[in-house]
Amino acid sequence: MDRRQFLEACGAGAAMVSGAGGASSDTSVETSSAKATMHLGTQQGPTTAEMLAYFKRHGVEAVCGYPSVAPGRDYWTREDLERTRNLCHRHGLALEMVTLPFPPARIDGAKRGAILLGQDPHRQQDIEQIQKMIAACAQAGVPAFKYNLCYLGVLRTGTTPGRGGSRYSTWSLRDAGQEQPLTRAGHVSEELFWERITWFLERVIPVCNEHRVRAACHPHDPGVPPGGFQGISRVLGTPEGLKRFVSIQESPYHGLNLCVGTVAEMLHHPGREIYDLLRHFGNRKKIFNIHFRNIRGRRDDFQEVFPDEGDLDMVRVALTLREVGYTGMVMPDHVPSHPEDPRSRQAFAYGYGYIKGLLQALQTAGGHGGRV
Repeated sequence: MDRRQFLEACGAGAAMVSGAGGASSDTSVETSSAKATMHLGTQQGPTTAEMLAYFKRHGVEAVCGYPSVAPGRDYWTREDLERTRNLCHRHGLALEMVTLPFPPARIDGAKRGAILLGQDPHRQQDIEQIQKMIAACAQAGVPAFKYNLCYLGVLRTGTTPGRGGSRYSTWSLRDAGQEQPLTRAGHVSEELFWERITWFLERVIPVCNEHRVRAACHPHDPGVPPGGFQGISRVLGTPEGLKRFVSIQESPYHGLNLCVGTVAEMLHHPGREIYDLLRHFGNRKKIFNIHFRNIRGRRDDFQEVFPDEGDLDMVRVALTLREVGYTGMVMPDHVPSHPEDPRSRQAFAYGYGYIKGLLQALQTAGGHGGRV
């Protein structure tokens, strides 16, 4: 897309979304004014004064934070959230989301495995803690949280060389092999996985409705063949699975932490198919957060690359998000690595600048007021 086409597309996108809604059709869910637009966010941790100053230097406006908790306690309270919120505000940043302490880790090492393992009474205790954390979000004025529901964590087979000596995280199903031990979950069929997901949602989403707090689930990264991998059927690793997921417990507070890269990894033709999927979920107001990253390749065989060099047209991705009226955070994720950048701060800074420039160009060409 050349400069003339980009500017024309921006103008057309502005016309299409004039007066469009935000991340939810329920205006009570909104966290900013009616003029709000997509804005630069981050989920890079930890949420400390040093990191918040780093974010601010690079144009970040809002964060998905990681509240600190007292030793021996693995859930956060209203007071924990308020401390994190106030720390963000002192650095000129909004705390728009927090990460539920259910990381995308392999179930064998997970602290909270009872829900996905179907283990009573422990899973009921975990659910009660989650319900308390949702209430704490409402009390502290934090409008959303993100979470994962996975057994295998993020699957990768290694790295491949990238530009400037960087390394690209890579997944090749062909190289992965199936001759690996099962997790402690054993064999988990699609039917069983959906049963446990539904059990979770039936106990979480009504509480989200009560407190008006959005729950944003991250898809499985990556999807695996229909027969599963290491005994696990990854039901949130296909477009059809994500559509089914958001239809369970239909609610304006139940949606996706939509990682553009992860969804692209589900597709056989990512550069052609991703935009209609963004429209599908965006028009239904099911996108609560965006991980803005690119890939090179396709389902079962891809590399995670810099945003400007993959198979997705990231300008078109941003235009599509604007078209559907998305007004939440847009953040980099899974950046390439380099030995001179051990904490990935250079790569994330590149991502922040890329997204910031793109969002400013969209706003300027569209003639909108807004947050960027």
